[in-house]
Amino acid sequence: MTIEIMRTTSAAAPSDVGGLADAVLVDLARQGREDAVRTLIQRHNRRLFRVARGRVRDYAEAEDIVQETYVRAFTHLTTFRGAAELATWLTRIAMNEALGRLRRRRPRADLAELEDAGADDTRVIPFPTAPAGPEAETSRAEARRLLEQCIDALPGHLRLVLILRDVEGLSAEATAAQLGIRPETAKTRLHRARRRLRDALAVRLPGGFADLFPFGGTRCAGMADRVVLRLRRDAAGSET
Repeated sequence: MTIEIMRTTSAAAPSDVGGLADAVLVDLARQGREDAVRTLIQRHNRRLFRVARGRVRDYAEAEDIVQETYVRAFTHLTTFRGAAELATWLTRIAMNEALGRLRRRRPRADLAELEDAGADDTRVIPFPTAPAGPEAETSRAEARRLLEQCIDALPGHLRLVLILRDVEGLSAEATAAQLGIRPETAKTRLHRARRRLRDALAVRLPGGFADLFPFGGTRCAGMADRVVLRLRRDAAGSET
C-alpha cells in the first residue's frame, strides 16, 4: 500500500520535527507529512549506508541500496508495527536488498559470505588525532581510504560485525540482534576482525573509525530528495 506522502503534505505544515522520536515521526509519515519522511531519512542515512557499503563494497551501489530501502520502507510503512526499533527494521531491509544484489551478481557466492548477510535482524578502536591544518586533513583522508580498503578485505561475516560495532557504535547485543546471531558469536567475530585489521594497518595511522564511509552534507540531503521524488511517482502511478 503506497502512502500518499505528497498529497497530504501542506506547504504550511510545521517543519520543526527534528527533535521528535522515531515513533512519532513514523505516525506523521503515515499521515503524509513530507517533513517527517525527510527527517527519518536524514536520521538513519549513515547507518544504512555503512551497512550497505560494508556488504557490497561499492559507494554508488550502496547509495542505490539505501534509496531502495527507503522507498520500500515508506511504501510499506503501514506494516511496521514497532516490535523492533525503526533503525533495526530499516537495516534489515537494507541488508536483504544488498544480499539480493550479491546473489544476482554472484549466484555461487561463498555460503559463509551470504548466510550472515541474509539473517534477520562499543567501543571504537582509538587512533591518535592529527593536528588541524591542510596537511593533517590530507593525511586523515589517506588514512581513511586505507582503513576502508582494509575493512573491505575482511570476510563478509567479520566485516559486518566490525562496521556495526566499531564504525556505527552498536553494542554487542544490538549487533547480534541485527545479524540474527548470538552475542557471544558477535564478540568472537569482532575480536577476529579487529585482530586482522590491526595486522593490516599498523599503529602509525592518524584519524579514526568515526570518519569512515561518510554519508552527510549534500549527499544526505540529496537522498531525501530522490526518495520523496520516487514516492511521488509511485503514488501517482498507483492511481492510473
